[in-house]
Amino acid sequence: MKNLKQNTSDLIMIEPMHFGFNTETAEDNHYQIKDDLISKIEIKQEAIKEFNELVKKIKEENISVRVFGDEKNIITTDSVFPNNWISLHKDGKLILYPMFSKNRRKERQNSFIKSYLNKNYLINETIDLTDWEKKEKFLEGTGSMIFDRINKICFAAISNRTSSLVLKELCNILHYDLFMFKANQTYNNNRVPIYHTNVMMSLGEKFVVVCLESIDNISEKSKIISLLKKLKKEIIEISEKQVENFAGNLLQVENKKRKKFIVMSSKAYRSFSKNQIEKLSKHGKIIHSNLNIIEKIGGGSARCMIAENFLQKK
Repeated sequence: MKNLKQNTSDLIMIEPMHFGFNTETAEDNHYQIKDDLISKIEIKQEAIKEFNELVKKIKEENISVRVFGDEKNIITTDSVFPNNWISLHKDGKLILYPMFSKNRRKERQNSFIKSYLNKNYLINETIDLTDWEKKEKFLEGTGSMIFDRINKICFAAISNRTSSLVLKELCNILHYDLFMFKANQTYNNNRVPIYHTNVMMSLGEKFVVVCLESIDNISEKSKIISLLKKLKKEIIEISEKQVENFAGNLLQVENKKRKKFIVMSSKAYRSFSKNQIEKLSKHGKIIHSNLNIIEKIGGGSARCMIAENFLQKK
């Protein structure tokens, strides 16, 4: 247990050369907003600018970020969110995930990432869960799940994109305990499932940001509170309104000297109260950057843009 780490200083990010509005993912991602007032070219240019500004801010803190480009001939509007199709584990496991949106499955064809990882890291096993797509069962990586890597617990809110069957298979492979629950948001006056767990929850080494308001089932809510307290996590509760501003979509990382940081968007940062920022700042220096276009058109934020690399170097 001593060697297990919650955070890494080795990050993978993808510059969004094909970025744009994805109609398929908009079916259940209610954070996406189509904007016909901005041209497709302007959207791409602004997304690349936002991406590079965030990367610059992370690198300035001596955190390793490996940036990859898109494949020229494979059009992937959402490639900026690599955490949905791959996860990389300390014991040498590389896991590929089944994706809800057919056009997002092409993101797994990024040969730049695969060749870089094979050349530089110890990969003992590639676990391919993508066959579940044939059964219309999905699990979109660390969008669908929150890993407590130290205590080996997987938290997951069930939705169209987070199947309990695939979750159970993965947790058996990883030897993780599974905590499943339902998280909802109000959309058009109805309570509907939140599409990804990492929108309403983020778990660091000693804290958790969570929207308890979104867990309608009282029993589930009390169980998650009790478990988080047992794990000695400081609970920083956020509202549904803050979730809409991506306050749950943040990630604790560390630099090469083990100093801790919390990465989020400026929109998320502005939505926190002074008290919440003070609590968060105890767990790491906050890095925030403007991601307005990526959030608006893509429906994801800073955490979604980072694939954490826990693999051992060769």
